[in-house]
Amino acid sequence: MLTPKQQELLSFIQNRLEEGGVSPSFEEMKEALDLRSKSGIHRLINALEERGFIRRLPNRARALEVLKLPEAMHRAPKAAPAKPQLTAKAPIAANDVIDIPLHGRIAAGVPIEALEGQNMLSVPAALLGAGDHYALEVSGDSMVEAGILDGDYALIQRTEVAREGQIVVALIDESEATLKYFHRDGSRVRLDPANAAYKPQVYDPRQVRIQGKLAGLLRRYN
Repeated sequence: MLTPKQQELLSFIQNRLEEGGVSPSFEEMKEALDLRSKSGIHRLINALEERGFIRRLPNRARALEVLKLPEAMHRAPKAAPAKPQLTAKAPIAANDVIDIPLHGRIAAGVPIEALEGQNMLSVPAALLGAGDHYALEVSGDSMVEAGILDGDYALIQRTEVAREGQIVVALIDESEATLKYFHRDGSRVRLDPANAAYKPQVYDPRQVRIQGKLAGLLRRYN
């Protein structure tokens, strides 16, 4: 049996997943439950996970999956509309597309000014996993050995953390963005190209802010 707060959090997560397909952030959960700190959310998440109601999806930011709902949440109150029941998601059709923001061009060679735009890019839904995504048009050739070519569209999953060896979007000095392999080099951050003609870029960690990791590529031939 769940506590009222556990049930409230489970209901909030389930509603957000049904509305947009993305689980809420810890900050959003804290505000929704009117808690003072995120530590309370961590305890509730752990309790729900231990009881088998949710699970965390590995290697994905903000990724929670609702496995089941308590019986009380399936029964609708007499004087209120029924809450949606947990149902299995239909498979994504091969021709389904999702519009994601297209935020200008990003250098795959040397950093360029990060451009923000209002355009949208239609992307096959099968190319995207869970989480929030955006697209950047690649400019340059320093990632060609990773199969990333000039003019490709890099599909980026939003995240502020990166693991060793991941291809990330890194914002340098809050003004320039680049697409590179992420590495720790002692106390420094090293951004490696995938082209022998280019040298690695080494920065103080305070200069670098991760804005996402590569989730896929879209290439047009006309």
